[in-house]
Amino acid sequence: MISIEPKELSPGKLQGYLQSAVGPRPIAFASTMDKNGKPNLSPFSFFNVFSANPPILIFSPARRVRDNTNKHTLHNAEATREVVINVVNFDIVQQMSLSSTEYADGVNEFVKSGLTQLPSHLVKPYRVKESPVQFECKVNEIISLGNQGGAGNLIICEVLKIHIDKAVLDENGVIDPVKIDLVSRMGGNWYSRANKGLFEVAKPITTLGIGVDAIPDFVKESAVFNGNDLGMLGNIEALPTKEEINVFVKQNFAVKGVLSSDDEHQVQIKAKEYLEKEDVLSAWKVLLAERI
Repeated sequence: MISIEPKELSPGKLQGYLQSAVGPRPIAFASTMDKNGKPNLSPFSFFNVFSANPPILIFSPARRVRDNTNKHTLHNAEATREVVINVVNFDIVQQMSLSSTEYADGVNEFVKSGLTQLPSHLVKPYRVKESPVQFECKVNEIISLGNQGGAGNLIICEVLKIHIDKAVLDENGVIDPVKIDLVSRMGGNWYSRANKGLFEVAKPITTLGIGVDAIPDFVKESAVFNGNDLGMLGNIEALPTKEEINVFVKQNFAVKGVLSSDDEHQVQIKAKEYLEKEDVLSAWKVLLAERI
């Protein structure tokens, strides 16, 4: 066994140990609004429920380790004192991950991730329509835990209203853990799924994904692709070039055969096969091959 004092480690290394050892952690998919009415949506895994009466949720947008800056969610919570916390299930995990991309201030992560803004009843921030449970909250208190990179900011939220999708309830009106199919965070790229176990989702930290809004309509409107597929397709920095696509097709006889069938549905099925292997770039090459 190794024994370490936190001061011996860099903030990044220490954060890695903490996040890998303390898990799985539930995810607060936090929707806020700035003082000018612009929405923001971002996930945080430093999150849990801490009281039932009053109903209190606490999440922590930590200061960025790499440059010691604060996140837009914190600024918005300080300015408006309102937040909606949406839970994350497997159906939206890729779109949730895409929303964590460090887009510029004012960019709407609902639009970039392809999720639907749903008006709240008691607070101004929007709910995520696709989330099975949504908590409208007022911010009671914000506690800063430090001024260095990695320091947390506890946002203590009181639940004002809860919205629950009937599809996740059992015959007694209780949330069914299998039906809700929640996901939670581990360390690195790892997540845990209630109905399956561990799986990986690549972090969209170092690049800016094109976003679901940049995906062509023939893909977004296809019945072949679900929200997770769109989230993966949107989490790519640039589309493949014509030359890259031509080389790919020439080297893949199975793809060439599907393309020659002139059946768009089968082309999309082939692209989805690549997505299921987490080969997003090849999926894009298949989808764009017959349109260059």
